[in-house]
Amino acid sequence: MADASSLGPLEESYPDWRAFAEAVPDGLLVMDPQFVIRGTNSRLEHMADQPGGLAGLTLGRLFNADVRAQYGQFLLDFFADPVGHGLVSVDDVSLRRGDGTEIAIDVTLAPISVGAEVWAIATVRDVTDEHEAAARHLEMEQRFQLAFENSVAPIIFTDLEDRIVAANDAFCQMVGYSRAELIGHDSTLFTSPEDVGITEAAHRRLHSGAVGSARYVKHYRHRDGRTLLVEVSRAPARDEAGNILYHVISERDITEERALTNQLSYQALHDPLTGLANRALIEDRLERARARVLRGSGFAAVLLFDLDDFKSVNDAHGHLVGDQLLIDVAQRLERVTRTTDTLCRFGGDEFLYLAEGLNQPEDAQVVAARLLGELVEPFVIAGAHIVQHASVGVVVWGAESPDRDQVVEQADVALYEAKRRGKNRFAVYNPEMYDRALQHVNMAQELRRALQFGEISMHYQPVVDTATSEVVGFEALMRWQHPERGWVPPLDFLPQAESSGVIVELGAFTLREAVLAASAWEPGASGHRPYVSVNVSAQQFRDPGLVALVDAALEESHLDPARLVIEVPERVALSDVVGAVRTMDALSQRGVGVALDNFGAGFASLSYLMRLRPRYIKIDQAFARPAVDALYSDALLESIVNLGNKLDLTILAEGIETSEQLGRLRRFGCEITQGFLFSPAVPASDVTSMLAELRGVVESVEDAATSGTE
Repeated sequence: MADASSLGPLEESYPDWRAFAEAVPDGLLVMDPQFVIRGTNSRLEHMADQPGGLAGLTLGRLFNADVRAQYGQFLLDFFADPVGHGLVSVDDVSLRRGDGTEIAIDVTLAPISVGAEVWAIATVRDVTDEHEAAARHLEMEQRFQLAFENSVAPIIFTDLEDRIVAANDAFCQMVGYSRAELIGHDSTLFTSPEDVGITEAAHRRLHSGAVGSARYVKHYRHRDGRTLLVEVSRAPARDEAGNILYHVISERDITEERALTNQLSYQALHDPLTGLANRALIEDRLERARARVLRGSGFAAVLLFDLDDFKSVNDAHGHLVGDQLLIDVAQRLERVTRTTDTLCRFGGDEFLYLAEGLNQPEDAQVVAARLLGELVEPFVIAGAHIVQHASVGVVVWGAESPDRDQVVEQADVALYEAKRRGKNRFAVYNPEMYDRALQHVNMAQELRRALQFGEISMHYQPVVDTATSEVVGFEALMRWQHPERGWVPPLDFLPQAESSGVIVELGAFTLREAVLAASAWEPGASGHRPYVSVNVSAQQFRDPGLVALVDAALEESHLDPARLVIEVPERVALSDVVGAVRTMDALSQRGVGVALDNFGAGFASLSYLMRLRPRYIKIDQAFARPAVDALYSDALLESIVNLGNKLDLTILAEGIETSEQLGRLRRFGCEITQGFLFSPAVPASDVTSMLAELRGVVESVEDAATSGTE
């Protein structure tokens, strides 16, 4: 505060001046008409950074030149008529402090009587913080406005009636409307009709206080007619008392995102080739179906499909045709799939069909027959006509249902049974099938073990030239001596070896053993070494590696290729003539002979002989030893032999057991034959002695046959 001497008139007029000045919350000063400061309070001195006091200084010392120039005349006018001016406010004035810095102040000026004169009393309020806060607020508003306008996220503000009061460019672009078209409207302008009400429900929850914010998904209708899927995030803006002022709504177009998510989800649960359900999806459906069955909702059935001999299609026509066949099979099965059922590509060439809501167990057989019926008509792919059948294992689910994995295992067992019965059929699971399947698996394991421990060996049955009585070749036949069961007949293990795939390993073993044995055989009476014929299974003949396997065996044994004959069952060759021709031509080019085995057994095969061009025809035993109607059989046999002779094919009859049968074959000109009449198959160690002894046996048999025909 200023000293007493300088404040005499003021204190005389206002004895309580000091107390009053210090009680004022703002800065306070009193000046006379000459602009001399006659009194201040400590707050002003602190504000002005003048701890020594301001009394006696002129007012101009507190302001810069700009302020003095701006308000100098104003002060002159004020003191010219202070009463007339009364209370005057001057805002946003810069006060110069003692350290040279400036602060913003607001000044309120009023006249005050001091003795005979009229002075001025001023309250000075430091508004620096307010100005800074206002500046910050303005900056924040500008930033918010900039962010709002330039945000890539669509944003709108709505009032308490949910009418739009502001919208940014991103939102306008999303819905296709301008700001002018949006302002004043609620969301029904661009909401799809089926989703009207979603926004209103969220609005009510927010205003009721049930939720603090809301997020939901709804469909918008773009102005051009497109439908968008939009995720909406909605929150209210509130005042200090918690009252809602308006709503801030941020939106996100998730149309493409949801489409991609749906696509990825679809891909995760569906087979990429056929578009059918995959294993992941069918496993879930199986669990749900089992739960419904356990609750007593009728019956369900699991049908496991396996395409018969599908590998031959890939081998003959390539994998592109094979893939298209899988697609076509799936489409045929789909067109008779009920809406309550699920069709799945279970893996490879296997399909699984889940039938639900069956009234009785027998309904599963109706479903199986209907599905198999879709495969009756041949498929036409890339110009090829493909006959494709399937075998089906059926399991019916009732109240006593096994779990998901067990029912699939049972369907697999029933599938094996269907194939065992001849394929292109269905079989319904029963527990006895499991025992047979287990025997099948054990048989396959035992056969592999038998190969490993030398239990499999090759025996050889002679092939005799009926004209010269010479042994011209041997057919290699597989034998299995089981350590416990003794000799196991081929008919007991070869079919199971074929269905389990072990036949490929057995076939490779047979080929190697046979050519090695034949390489050691001595010449016969004519000076020619006997050939060896080796049977190949359907799987082995269709294997692209067969020719390479033959090459390797011949190279290892150094056997003349002309002394090797590959026997192919007629049904196998005719099931894929194109592939058969390709393989047979490759073998013929190497000098290896090819025999068409079981010729005439159930197929109209004569028309294919020119395409297949085998070196040998092995007449089916039904023609060589007829049971009835000798005249009819004789005519057929004579026709086959004559046709073979005209085509320069060697005709071989097998299964000859009596001299009468041999005489009949000689009468029709059959060139070579084999059977128990001459010898059963013998071990490789007995072949050499047989070659020496058999000539006499053949001559005696021929004499008997000749005398029997005279």
